[in-house]
Amino acid sequence: MNLHRVSRMGVLLCFLAFLSTNLYASQVPGPLVDTEWLKSNLDQVVILDVRNDVKSFDSKPKGAEAVNPCGVGKAKKGPVKVAGHIPGAVLVPWKQVTTKRKVDGKDIKVLLPEKDDFERLMQKSGVNADSMVVITSKGEAVINTALAARLYWTMKYYGFDNVALLDGGTAQWMKDKQEVEYGRSRARKGNFKATAERTEILASTDDVMKLAEGQTEGQLLDSRSTPEYLGLTASGKFVAPGVKGHVAGAKSFPVDLYANSLGVATLYDKNQIQQTSELLGVDTAKPTIAMCNSGVFSSLAWFVMHELLGNENVRIYDGSMHEWSHTGKPVVSMTME
Repeated sequence: MNLHRVSRMGVLLCFLAFLSTNLYASQVPGPLVDTEWLKSNLDQVVILDVRNDVKSFDSKPKGAEAVNPCGVGKAKKGPVKVAGHIPGAVLVPWKQVTTKRKVDGKDIKVLLPEKDDFERLMQKSGVNADSMVVITSKGEAVINTALAARLYWTMKYYGFDNVALLDGGTAQWMKDKQEVEYGRSRARKGNFKATAERTEILASTDDVMKLAEGQTEGQLLDSRSTPEYLGLTASGKFVAPGVKGHVAGAKSFPVDLYANSLGVATLYDKNQIQQTSELLGVDTAKPTIAMCNSGVFSSLAWFVMHELLGNENVRIYDGSMHEWSHTGKPVVSMTME
């Protein structure tokens, strides 16, 4: 064979290998990544840090070191407290991730944002159409993980798939003694576009009513706490006054059974979650609508069932108990179903 041709073939093979490596590197390895993977790919990803407590993003810890579960000096013993952010992360204020609308004359909060509004938020956050995105949260508690899961679900709803959650969020990053930055986030405007509206992962009040009445096949999953599910207590922030309990037929699968609620909020192994679901009579392969008080905890339920356990027929009831109760729909209490 001609040596010149062999040489050219070798160059071509090297180029194809290089191209293949770069294409691989441009995709997240799955819906969930750990801190080791993120550290190795820090310069290739857009990190979105969704927080309700926005001041903690750029402020330094006061007094003792923030990461110190065992305590040093006069520091109180306790869980990791997050101050600062992962290098290069962009702050996404939680209040901008959802919106409110009137439903039957009632103001219903924490709903899916309009397409144009979400596009602007992602563009402002530096997300491009070809970005590889990792979403983090403070990670101090399960609610933080649920906020991240809600942003993840919204990106998926609007057609963006190259996205993953950081397991344990920024708290795990700090616990693993990785570098932390302080100060405001800075991002160049991205060209993100909402390319779809995946209504197959969104459920309406009518969908829930039909499921509760046995008109459609599937299961309703309530990811609130057991006391809320039973009607012993209720969220005064979201549930209408005097309403306690759950939608008839809903299975209880509390959100603290998905992720650690006694430390950094890392997700439990999917085999453990599967075993737990079986103990509670929850069929993780069945068509499912997940709900909670406001569609936030149920976003984590959706993430676990749809993304980790592979059930492609899972939807979120966006309005959840907030909409259900304020529009006068019936509930039952003091029963496990």
